[in-house]
Amino acid sequence: MKDPNHTLPTEPEHEARMQALQVEMQARIAAAKEKRDLVIVHTGPGKGKSTAAFGLLARNLGHGRRSVVIQFVKAGDTAVARALHSPLLEWHRTGEGFTWDTQNRAADIASCHKGWDLACAALQNPEVKFLLLDELNIVLAYDYLPVAEVLAALKARAPGKHVVITGRGAPAELIAAADLVTEMTEVKHPFKAGVKAQVGVEF
Repeated sequence: MKDPNHTLPTEPEHEARMQALQVEMQARIAAAKEKRDLVIVHTGPGKGKSTAAFGLLARNLGHGRRSVVIQFVKAGDTAVARALHSPLLEWHRTGEGFTWDTQNRAADIASCHKGWDLACAALQNPEVKFLLLDELNIVLAYDYLPVAEVLAALKARAPGKHVVITGRGAPAELIAAADLVTEMTEVKHPFKAGVKAQVGVEF
């Protein structure tokens, strides 16, 4: 709701604010000297964690950077894989589906370890410049992989590689070690109103 007492700035006021903001932003940009590889985490209960990561994947492929996707837990998003078909892209689906469907902890853990072996190879491969570990946070939250092992592998990765990790429930240790963390917050979701998953939105 609009504040009835709110008044729009005059043109000179607006110009003065924007000039001050420009000076501030230019100073921040000039002060940012360091350039390094990032560990990026998308977590939280809201929708869009993997979708945002796929946007970063498309950006890296657009820059000609060899990229690897490893999907844990979920059976995989074939539509995205088809749309981003590229000789620079390697895509692995190691999950058997949602854990409430598989109902087999031993098999889920075995699938996660298979995916983690692939992840470790990609982390050490200097030619891979972008690595997406989709739903790895779920794996860590369920204790299917030790957090300490994952953090050690991230720290020891070959240089020149950004890593994105998605999934709700990111452990505190990973959040502390990451360079960029975004939490998706659910405000409203159609599923709660009985709306089915939609082609082009959920898959």
